[in-house]
Order: sequence, then structure tokens, then C-alpha cells
Amino acid sequence: MHAFDVLGDPVRRRILELLAEGERSAGEIGSIVQEEFGISQPGVSQHLRVLRESGFATVRAEGTRRLYAVDPAPLREVDTWLDHFRRFWNQRLDALGTELARGKRERRLQDDARP
Repeated sequence: MHAFDVLGDPVRRRILELLAEGERSAGEIGSIVQEEFGISQPGVSQHLRVLRESGFATVRAEGTRRLYAVDPAPLREVDTWLDHFRRFWNQRLDALGTELARGKRERRLQDDARP
């Protein structure tokens, strides 16, 4: 599965957000994701499998628990690919920042001009 197919799913993105905070058990991930998305435990397991098989997550056994962690390598590859496009949104964000500052300045001048 292509990296953007993996990251295109909101449940998998949420799982990666949880794993970015630190290692978590499958049960803990399942509880959070089931509550937030209303999906079944087998559905959560399927998403964990996709993340594992695509290299975005690692799993290790600790007794009877399976602990998941994020694997940053595929995310670095996505980030490297996105570098080609960052300049487009950086320019737009800079322009937005300029417009916001201009609007604040104009509001301040209008407020100062009021009696």
C-alpha cells in the first residue's frame, strides 16, 4: 500500500498520532479509537495491521500484551517527498500573514480615529 493510501485514512492517522506520543498497547489504542470513531475491535486490528505491514508501526510482545510504536522511516520519506511542494504553501502562508498584519493595522487605525 502506498504511503498516502495509508495516511489517507483518518483512523490510521489518529493511531499514528497516539503512537507519536509513545508506545501503546493494542488494547489502549483500541479503546481510544473505538470511542472516537465508533469502529469495532476487529476494525482497529485491521488498521493496526495495515500500519504494521506498511512499515509505519512496529509491534513487540510484552507478556500477553502487544505494544505498538511509530516507525519514523516512512514518515521521513513522505516528508522528503513533500519538500518539493512546501515552497508553494510557505509562500501562501507568508502572504496570509502579511494580509492578517495589514488587517490588524487598519483596524487599529480605525479604532484610534474614532471619538
